[in-house]
Amino acid sequence: MNSGLGRPRLERGGFDGPPRRPLRQLPLPRRPAPPMASALEDPVLIRPFRGHRAAVTGVAFNADAAGLATSSLDRFLMVWKLKTQCRAYKFVGHAEAVTSVQFSPDGQLLASASQDRTVRLWIPCIHGESSVLKGHTASVRSVSFSHDGHFLVSASNDKSIKIWSVRHQHFLFSLFQHTHWVRCAKFSPDGRLIASCSEDKSVKIWDTRNKTCIDSFLDYGGFANFVDFNPSGTCIASAGSNHTVKLWDIRMNKLLQHYKVHRAGVNCVSFHPSGNYLTTASTDGTLKILDLLEGRLIYTLHGHKGPVLSVAFSKGGEKFASGGADAQVLLWKTNFDSFDYKEVLKHHIRRTHIDDPPHLLDIYPRSPHLHDEKLQSVEVNPTFDVTNTQALDPPVIEISSSSSFSTPDDVSSEDLQYPPASVLATSSKRKSENESESAVHNVDKQTRISPSLGNALEHIVEQLDVLTLTISILEQRLTLTEDKLKECLENQQKMLLQGRQEE
Repeated sequence: MNSGLGRPRLERGGFDGPPRRPLRQLPLPRRPAPPMASALEDPVLIRPFRGHRAAVTGVAFNADAAGLATSSLDRFLMVWKLKTQCRAYKFVGHAEAVTSVQFSPDGQLLASASQDRTVRLWIPCIHGESSVLKGHTASVRSVSFSHDGHFLVSASNDKSIKIWSVRHQHFLFSLFQHTHWVRCAKFSPDGRLIASCSEDKSVKIWDTRNKTCIDSFLDYGGFANFVDFNPSGTCIASAGSNHTVKLWDIRMNKLLQHYKVHRAGVNCVSFHPSGNYLTTASTDGTLKILDLLEGRLIYTLHGHKGPVLSVAFSKGGEKFASGGADAQVLLWKTNFDSFDYKEVLKHHIRRTHIDDPPHLLDIYPRSPHLHDEKLQSVEVNPTFDVTNTQALDPPVIEISSSSSFSTPDDVSSEDLQYPPASVLATSSKRKSENESESAVHNVDKQTRISPSLGNALEHIVEQLDVLTLTISILEQRLTLTEDKLKECLENQQKMLLQGRQEE
């Protein structure tokens, strides 16, 4: 039904169709911040963005929520400037599908992962400068910055997790224990831990200081597609291929909450900055919003035509964005929580170390029962024929990864902000193989490096690339050997059991 207003259509009731109970204001004493709250409102679709030509695999806001980066199977990154005069910038560089994207905490850099086995660091400006990080021997599934912006973690189908230095743009070390493709890896807020999930049906917690796995959560019902820490760093949420969302306490190794509110696999989750809400994206074509304090489903959001692959809140929590297999990006206004969370965010920053339980910010369920899809919720179904969603798609400006990219006349300097000169100077030291000789000479001229020294540095960088690739190949062979050994041991055990049964 078209209401003719700039509001989504609300369908009362949950899956079984009972009337919706009146939404009530959440109890203030349980909130971590004391400011006065307003009544709950329903989330609303701000507008769709169309520009990708294939499924949108990742979405990420910059620090001030004025820009949105998206990745896609069409091999491109796009940065959408969320202003009145909206523009979109397409970054070209990856040779195959881009699987993940994230802004650095300060918004000065953009990281992307691809099926071309590389991670790229971009300066999100009109010059399109990027550095290629090589080391994985299979598709890279995810990439994520540490909260201080100094490190990157990537997860790959080569069964490894790799940590990279952002400043020096080189490989630091690998983490091995997963026995199947690693789908996602994330840093904890304090940067001391990494959470990863794999198709071996495990979620692992790693200590970055001694480079060891310190805990592992197994899920025999299916594997996790995505994992992330809550803002206080005390628990993790996993998005399951078996339609479930689970929250684990990483200090007590305890399952806190278990939701089965989707009808298909869950592809991504995102914590609200307060830590009180979780948004989930699923192959069933819906987004769902969970109230973690109440332990219930509160909203089901429709809008994508097909699987929803990615979702992310802005840093302040006032917006969130979703990307789907329909190649659309939907931008939503949160509305359902109007607290000013500046004090809460400061509180989380002060509590980025792992301490002894219990703590007021911990999430504990009221009861250990399964939260199933029969819980009442509000259905939000935006109508795409209303005025505020029919704005013309923004003009797309294509930006090549070559450093010799020229500035279009119609692009103003405020559209894409330039990072500090120190970042520019250290950014594209390692060039991709397809960059031209003239681009290299231009860089040499700009940085005032003599040709002989420049050639020597390029040769060193090439040798380092070869060395990194050699180490990665050796790691892959070691993994294959371990798999073969494991298979031999299993076969030997089966033969011994058969021999005993025959006796």
